[in-house]
Amino acid sequence: MATIEKRTNKDNQITYRVKVRLKGFQTQSATFERLTDARKWVQQTEAAIREGRHFKTSAAKKHILTEVIERYIKNVLPSKPKSAYTQSTQLAWWKEQLGCYTLADLTPALIAQYRDALSQNKNPQQKYRTPATVNRYLAALSHVFTLAIQEWGWLEENPLRRVTKMKEPRGRVRFLLDEERQLLLDECKASDSPLLYLTVVLALATGGRRMEIFGLRWQDVNLNRGIITLHETKNGERRVLPLTGHALELMKEHAKVRQLASDYVFPAKNFKKSIDLRTPWENALKRAGIEDFRWHDLRHCTASYLAMNGASLAEIAEILGHKTLQMVKRYAHLSDAHTSKIVARMNKKIFG
Repeated sequence: MATIEKRTNKDNQITYRVKVRLKGFQTQSATFERLTDARKWVQQTEAAIREGRHFKTSAAKKHILTEVIERYIKNVLPSKPKSAYTQSTQLAWWKEQLGCYTLADLTPALIAQYRDALSQNKNPQQKYRTPATVNRYLAALSHVFTLAIQEWGWLEENPLRRVTKMKEPRGRVRFLLDEERQLLLDECKASDSPLLYLTVVLALATGGRRMEIFGLRWQDVNLNRGIITLHETKNGERRVLPLTGHALELMKEHAKVRQLASDYVFPAKNFKKSIDLRTPWENALKRAGIEDFRWHDLRHCTASYLAMNGASLAEIAEILGHKTLQMVKRYAHLSDAHTSKIVARMNKKIFG
């Protein structure tokens, strides 16, 4: 049952106070300036109650953002060990800034205001956050709202749907020219670390990520078949890396001196964890005179070399483990020659 009460304030402005009462449900109320809006809200609200849908006027007014974030950190983050630390830091920022607001008060405009503050204020390291970092903060908060809607029934609509993400620059493409690659490999081979050369070759040959290479265990490596099986990857899907040529020969030699005290392919000195080659890597880069190059750029090298050798974007995505082609479109210009050959073959077939 719904009631609409006409009210007139001291300035002679008319408003309509609406109440919706249905047996077994909490009373819902709202105020409108137009009678047509009030009647429309009554219809929508009564329908929402009968259909079991949740809306702002009930639970969203009872719970503040702090409650939602704390529940998410307690119940959800433990199941996401790879991203738990990063996301807990991101959510702590939102909690500090907006934690006292009820879910009903968290409008897109308010969140956008703090999105801008996040990008314009420096982080604890006194650096401005990049657009990509700000977007990760937004994504973390968005997933909290998604669960509040789908599983907890505390919210009807995700306000992040109407908050614009910051524009990110095009993906970085830094790959080694032939001369640079040879200089780096020579310095890696001359390094004090006997594992640096092998791990760099393996990264270039397979396109594996740093932690995928360093975290390899012997049970993941099949030298007879020439494959490496990655059971835990960044996107959560199993991936197989072909192992061939020089990289395969080096791995076979490395297997002959395997440390039986550890199942890591590249163990640390205590054999309890994988090796950390940051210092030898940086020293090799410095001796080779290579600037503006990071370990992750070895992965870009693999993709670039594949593109220049005729691999399609779909093939590159499959090898690198990308779910979509968006991440590999940055290499499209490197495969122009290959594309030209395909078009030329098609034209020759059609026109002779």
